[in-house]
Amino acid sequence: MDFVLSGVAACGACLFTNPLEVVKTRMQLQGELKSRGTYQVYYRNVFHAFYTVGKVDGLAGLQKGLVPGLVYQFFMNGVRLGSYAIIESSGYIHTDGRVSAVKTTLAGAVAGVVGAVMGSPVYLVKTHLQSQTTSSIAVGHQYKHQGMTQALMAIYKEHGILGLWRGSSAAIPRVSVGSATQLSTFSSAKELVIDLQVFAKDSWLVALSAGMISSVVVVLAMTPFDVVSTRLYNQPVDHLGKGLLYRGFSDCFSKTLKKEGITGLYKGLGASYFRLGPHTILSLFFWDELRKFYWQFR
Repeated sequence: MDFVLSGVAACGACLFTNPLEVVKTRMQLQGELKSRGTYQVYYRNVFHAFYTVGKVDGLAGLQKGLVPGLVYQFFMNGVRLGSYAIIESSGYIHTDGRVSAVKTTLAGAVAGVVGAVMGSPVYLVKTHLQSQTTSSIAVGHQYKHQGMTQALMAIYKEHGILGLWRGSSAAIPRVSVGSATQLSTFSSAKELVIDLQVFAKDSWLVALSAGMISSVVVVLAMTPFDVVSTRLYNQPVDHLGKGLLYRGFSDCFSKTLKKEGITGLYKGLGASYFRLGPHTILSLFFWDELRKFYWQFR
């Protein structure tokens, strides 16, 4: 049941944050492998990007990739948060009755890797769909998918089963770092808020406060991995399914750093916070509240 509750919680958050995921994806692909000042800037900041996408692609454009986004969140976070909940309820993350930072980080990373591998094919398609737009504001490689099912079938037909897991070399470090940071800081922050007695122990404000603290740390730790992941998933490939821009995670990381500097790895930081921040807060809040509701009426 933990897996289902976790998946539903993540989907609830995704409905609100998917437009920000579209904006984040576009900003991370803008000026790919180009020095500052040598490319046209279609998206100046998160607010301008939001306005531009809405104006050119329409309101529906802000929800591009919603279906694969929901499927990805249900399966990836269902496995990730569900696995962590089982580890947590077994008492593994506690040492002498207190939350252990090392154990929560390790448990979060392991749960994240399992979730990343499971959800990688759908995340691949989601990235393709969210980057697709008209030529006037296009950034990155443009695929021509008609929807999630068609895209999955087309990739499988052209590149086989392994083609569906293209880019997972970046997804694993991205999600494991993000998951380890998110879950360890959430557990520790929740314990801190309870210790400070700011709110009643069973109040929903405890989970909300812990999620807000966790989201700041997650965005700072995860954004470079997120940029690399987006670019690896979206890059064009040859007939064998090999990337034409990057050979893998380390190659993409080093090329981005060399061409665009450290700021290149933090492209879309504002969009990342506005997306990851609310998503982290909402998913962890829904997850915590759904688990309490389930155990209350079980």
